[in-house]
Amino acid sequence: MEQIQTKHKIFEKEMLPHMAALYNFALRMTGAPDDAKDLVQETYMKAYRFFDKYSQGTNAKAWLFRIMKNSYINRYRKESKEPDKIDYDDIKDFYASVKASSADTNDLQEKIFGNLFEDEVANALQELPEDFRTVVILCDIEGYTYEEIADFIEIPIGTVRSRLHRGRKMLRSMLRDYALTRGFKDADDETGDD
Repeated sequence: MEQIQTKHKIFEKEMLPHMAALYNFALRMTGAPDDAKDLVQETYMKAYRFFDKYSQGTNAKAWLFRIMKNSYINRYRKESKEPDKIDYDDIKDFYASVKASSADTNDLQEKIFGNLFEDEVANALQELPEDFRTVVILCDIEGYTYEEIADFIEIPIGTVRSRLHRGRKMLRSMLRDYALTRGFKDADDETGDD
Protein backbone atom coordinates (compact mmCIF):
# COMPACT_ATOMS: atom_id res chain seq x y z
CA MET A 1 0.00 0.00 0.00
CA GLU A 2 2.84 2.37 0.85
CA GLN A 3 4.45 1.70 -2.54
CA ILE A 4 1.22 2.72 -4.32
CA GLN A 5 0.98 5.93 -2.27
CA THR A 6 4.59 6.75 -3.14
CA LYS A 7 3.83 6.14 -6.84
CA HIS A 8 0.83 8.49 -6.60
CA LYS A 9 2.89 11.23 -4.97
CA ILE A 10 5.72 11.01 -7.47
CA PHE A 11 3.28 10.91 -10.40
CA GLU A 12 1.41 13.96 -9.12
CA LYS A 13 4.60 15.89 -8.48
CA GLU A 14 6.23 15.17 -11.85
CA MET A 15 3.28 14.79 -14.24
CA LEU A 16 0.39 17.00 -13.13
CA PRO A 17 2.18 20.37 -13.52
CA HIS A 18 2.18 19.81 -17.31
CA MET A 19 -1.56 19.32 -17.70
CA ALA A 20 -2.31 22.86 -18.90
CA ALA A 21 0.40 22.74 -21.58
CA LEU A 22 -0.86 19.35 -22.77
CA TYR A 23 -4.44 20.60 -22.92
CA ASN A 24 -3.44 23.72 -24.89
CA PHE A 25 -1.59 21.59 -27.41
CA ALA A 26 -4.39 19.01 -27.60
CA LEU A 27 -6.95 21.77 -28.20
CA ARG A 28 -4.94 23.20 -31.05
CA MET A 29 -4.39 19.79 -32.58
CA THR A 30 -7.96 18.51 -32.30
CA GLY A 31 -9.81 21.80 -32.65
CA ALA A 32 -12.48 20.65 -30.18
CA PRO A 33 -12.46 21.16 -26.40
CA ASP A 34 -14.13 17.81 -25.68
CA ASP A 35 -11.69 15.93 -27.90
CA ALA A 36 -8.79 17.78 -26.28
CA LYS A 37 -9.99 16.81 -22.79
CA ASP A 38 -10.37 13.19 -23.89
CA LEU A 39 -6.87 13.20 -25.36
CA VAL A 40 -5.37 14.66 -22.19
CA GLN A 41 -7.25 12.13 -20.07
CA GLU A 42 -6.06 9.27 -22.28
CA THR A 43 -2.50 10.59 -22.08
CA TYR A 44 -2.54 10.70 -18.28
CA MET A 45 -4.16 7.26 -18.03
CA LYS A 46 -1.42 5.76 -20.21
CA ALA A 47 1.26 7.69 -18.35
CA TYR A 48 0.03 6.34 -15.03
CA ARG A 49 -0.32 2.80 -16.37
CA PHE A 50 3.23 2.84 -17.75
CA PHE A 51 4.77 5.04 -15.05
CA ASP A 52 7.24 2.27 -14.23
CA LYS A 53 8.79 2.90 -17.69
CA TYR A 54 9.43 6.57 -16.84
CA SER A 55 12.87 7.47 -15.48
CA GLN A 56 12.20 9.73 -12.53
CA GLY A 57 13.88 13.12 -12.80
CA THR A 58 14.05 13.11 -16.61
CA ASN A 59 11.98 15.37 -18.88
CA ALA A 60 8.43 14.52 -17.80
CA LYS A 61 6.89 17.01 -20.22
CA ALA A 62 8.63 15.44 -23.21
CA TRP A 63 7.54 11.97 -22.06
CA LEU A 64 3.92 13.12 -21.77
CA PHE A 65 4.02 14.86 -25.16
CA ARG A 66 5.30 11.66 -26.79
CA ILE A 67 2.45 9.69 -25.23
CA MET A 68 -0.03 12.34 -26.40
CA LYS A 69 1.41 12.41 -29.91
CA ASN A 70 1.16 8.63 -30.22
CA SER A 71 -2.36 8.64 -28.78
CA TYR A 72 -3.39 11.38 -31.20
CA ILE A 73 -2.00 9.50 -34.15
CA ASN A 74 -3.68 6.27 -33.11
CA ARG A 75 -6.97 7.90 -32.28
CA TYR A 76 -7.48 10.61 -34.89
CA ARG A 77 -5.59 9.47 -37.97
CA LYS A 78 -7.25 6.06 -38.07
CA GLU A 79 -10.75 7.47 -37.78
CA SER A 80 -12.01 8.50 -41.16
CA LYS A 81 -14.43 11.16 -40.16
CA GLU A 82 -15.59 14.54 -41.26
CA PRO A 83 -12.94 17.19 -40.57
CA ASP A 84 -13.24 18.72 -37.12
CA LYS A 85 -15.39 21.80 -36.80
CA ILE A 86 -13.99 24.53 -34.60
CA ASP A 87 -16.12 26.82 -32.51
CA TYR A 88 -13.93 29.91 -32.63
CA ASP A 89 -15.94 31.72 -29.94
CA ASP A 90 -15.06 28.91 -27.51
CA ILE A 91 -11.39 29.21 -28.42
CA LYS A 92 -11.44 32.99 -27.97
CA ASP A 93 -13.23 32.60 -24.61
CA PHE A 94 -10.74 29.93 -23.56
CA TYR A 95 -7.73 32.09 -24.40
CA ALA A 96 -9.31 35.11 -22.72
CA SER A 97 -9.66 33.08 -19.52
CA VAL A 98 -6.11 31.71 -19.85
CA LYS A 99 -4.70 35.20 -20.31
CA ALA A 100 -6.68 36.53 -17.34
CA SER A 101 -5.52 33.73 -15.03
CA SER A 102 -1.92 33.54 -16.22
CA ALA A 103 0.79 35.81 -14.88
CA ASP A 104 3.29 34.50 -17.43
CA THR A 105 2.13 35.98 -20.73
CA ASN A 106 4.06 35.44 -23.90
CA ASP A 107 4.13 38.45 -26.25
CA LEU A 108 3.56 36.25 -29.30
CA GLN A 109 0.59 34.59 -27.61
CA GLU A 110 -0.83 38.05 -26.85
CA LYS A 111 -0.49 39.12 -30.49
CA ILE A 112 -1.97 35.92 -31.88
CA PHE A 113 -4.89 35.59 -29.51
CA GLY A 114 -5.55 39.27 -28.87
CA ASN A 115 -7.53 39.86 -32.08
CA LEU A 116 -5.57 38.10 -34.78
CA PHE A 117 -6.87 34.56 -34.29
CA GLU A 118 -9.68 34.97 -36.79
CA ASP A 119 -11.33 32.27 -38.86
CA GLU A 120 -8.90 32.58 -41.78
CA VAL A 121 -5.84 32.20 -39.55
CA ALA A 122 -7.29 29.26 -37.63
CA ASN A 123 -8.40 27.58 -40.85
CA ALA A 124 -4.97 28.02 -42.41
CA LEU A 125 -3.32 26.53 -39.34
CA GLN A 126 -5.71 23.56 -39.40
CA GLU A 127 -5.03 23.02 -43.12
CA LEU A 128 -1.29 22.59 -42.60
CA PRO A 129 -0.16 18.98 -42.83
CA GLU A 130 0.04 17.55 -39.32
CA ASP A 131 3.86 17.35 -39.12
CA PHE A 132 4.19 21.04 -39.99
CA ARG A 133 1.21 22.14 -37.88
CA THR A 134 2.70 20.42 -34.83
CA VAL A 135 6.03 22.25 -34.95
CA VAL A 136 4.41 25.61 -35.81
CA ILE A 137 2.03 25.31 -32.85
CA LEU A 138 4.74 24.17 -30.43
CA CYS A 139 7.21 26.86 -31.51
CA ASP A 140 5.20 29.91 -32.55
CA ILE A 141 2.18 29.56 -30.29
CA GLU A 142 3.40 27.56 -27.29
CA GLY A 143 6.88 29.10 -27.33
CA TYR A 144 8.93 25.90 -26.95
CA THR A 145 12.56 25.81 -28.04
CA TYR A 146 13.73 23.73 -30.99
CA GLU A 147 15.43 21.37 -28.55
CA GLU A 148 12.22 20.86 -26.55
CA ILE A 149 10.20 20.25 -29.73
CA ALA A 150 12.76 17.76 -31.00
CA ASP A 151 12.56 15.94 -27.68
CA PHE A 152 8.73 16.04 -27.56
CA ILE A 153 8.16 14.59 -31.00
CA GLU A 154 11.38 12.60 -31.26
CA ILE A 155 12.91 14.12 -34.38
CA PRO A 156 16.31 15.79 -34.98
CA ILE A 157 16.59 19.55 -34.38
CA GLY A 158 17.39 20.04 -38.07
CA THR A 159 14.07 18.44 -38.96
CA VAL A 160 12.31 20.78 -36.50
CA ARG A 161 13.93 23.78 -38.20
CA SER A 162 13.07 22.49 -41.66
CA ARG A 163 9.44 21.73 -40.80
CA LEU A 164 9.06 25.08 -39.05
CA HIS A 165 10.47 26.95 -42.05
CA ARG A 166 8.28 25.04 -44.51
CA GLY A 167 5.20 25.33 -42.26
CA ARG A 168 5.63 29.08 -41.90
CA LYS A 169 6.13 29.38 -45.65
CA MET A 170 2.90 27.45 -46.30
CA LEU A 171 1.02 29.64 -43.81
CA ARG A 172 2.43 32.79 -45.41
CA SER A 173 1.24 31.59 -48.80
CA MET A 174 -2.23 30.65 -47.50
CA LEU A 175 -2.65 33.94 -45.63
CA ARG A 176 -1.16 36.36 -48.20
CA ASP A 177 -4.48 37.70 -49.50
CA TYR A 178 -5.93 37.82 -45.99
CA ALA A 179 -2.95 39.88 -44.78
CA LEU A 180 -3.18 42.29 -47.72
CA THR A 181 -6.87 42.95 -46.96
CA ARG A 182 -5.85 43.76 -43.37
CA GLY A 183 -3.31 46.37 -44.53
CA PHE A 184 -0.10 44.36 -44.20
CA LYS A 185 2.51 44.92 -46.91
CA ASP A 186 3.69 42.06 -49.09
CA ALA A 187 7.41 41.61 -48.43
CA ASP A 188 7.83 40.12 -51.91
CA ASP A 189 6.47 43.32 -53.50
CA GLU A 190 8.78 45.67 -51.59
CA THR A 191 11.82 46.91 -53.45
CA GLY A 192 13.94 47.52 -50.39
CA ASP A 193 14.21 51.28 -51.05
CA ASP A 194 13.56 53.11 -47.78
